Amino acid sequence: MVCSAPALAGWEPTKPVEIVVAAGAGGASDQMARMMQAAIQKNNLMKAPVVVSLKGGASGAEALMYMKSSEGDPNKILIAYSLIYMLPLSAKLPFDWHELTPVSVIALDQFVLWDNAAGPKTVKEFIEAAKASSSPFKMGGTGSKREDHVLTVFVEKKTGAKFSYLPYKSGGEAATQLVGNHTESNVNNPSENLEVWRAGQVRPLCVFDKERISYTAKVTDTQSWHDIPTCREEGLDVQYLMLRATFLPGKVTPEQQAFYVDLFQKLIQTPEYKDYMEKQALKPIFLTGKDMLQFLEDDDALNKQLMMEAGFVAK
Repeated sequence: MVCSAPALAGWEPTKPVEIVVAAGAGGASDQMARMMQAAIQKNNLMKAPVVVSLKGGASGAEALMYMKSSEGDPNKILIAYSLIYMLPLSAKLPFDWHELTPVSVIALDQFVLWDNAAGPKTVKEFIEAAKASSSPFKMGGTGSKREDHVLTVFVEKKTGAKFSYLPYKSGGEAATQLVGNHTESNVNNPSENLEVWRAGQVRPLCVFDKERISYTAKVTDTQSWHDIPTCREEGLDVQYLMLRATFLPGKVTPEQQAFYVDLFQKLIQTPEYKDYMEKQALKPIFLTGKDMLQFLEDDDALNKQLMMEAGFVAK
């Protein structure tokens, strides 16, 4: 049972709480923020209202610098993803995630290689077509020198195929471009291509994880998320999982941090969260405190290594 009021008798917000999204409308981060907003309000998890604030300018730098400049403000919470490691490296952004206050890791996001439903039916056919093409295949993605771009580079390195990476404002826009045949492929998160897959407009070729997605309920008439093979199974040995975490600005009080840890602990028990995790094919995880910090340090090191190998670290 989900508690209807904070367990802590201490601090709680009295002004609207702003969920800050470092991406454009329609992408996975925006969708997650809307789910959180609905779950918090529907289950009365706190008294203050919740608003979603999209700050995807400059590839998400707008959101990071906004959080950095909001020291001591406990009414702003960032939905963070691997951008927090990658953007400072690629753009020499004066931002370090250590300057913020970690609250919780709430999920891990998977990536899938997608093509148009009229395109190749398997990874092997897709790579052969890309190699045979007179011009590089167009790969759509969110932002430049970020997760989607890094994955594209590693697909190139593993296969010898050439891709022209086209950055868009969100995964939703990348999905639209693939449906319209303006690109040959994308590496969107499951949630970003869910509706166009269900509509039969795109095809999932493989998932970039060591194991298949666990959810077995049918998404389309014939397939579940679990039916999508791993890329390794298909001969493409590339793996990547993306962080989904929450942070407060720096220099908030321990009581304020504790309130939000408690809030998100309640949120992950709600039907809205559980339903969202399955529908969007996210990996459930919940980390706070020392466990979260250790995870972030390890994840930061891995992403830094990938960025260096891809040649995306600014000189």
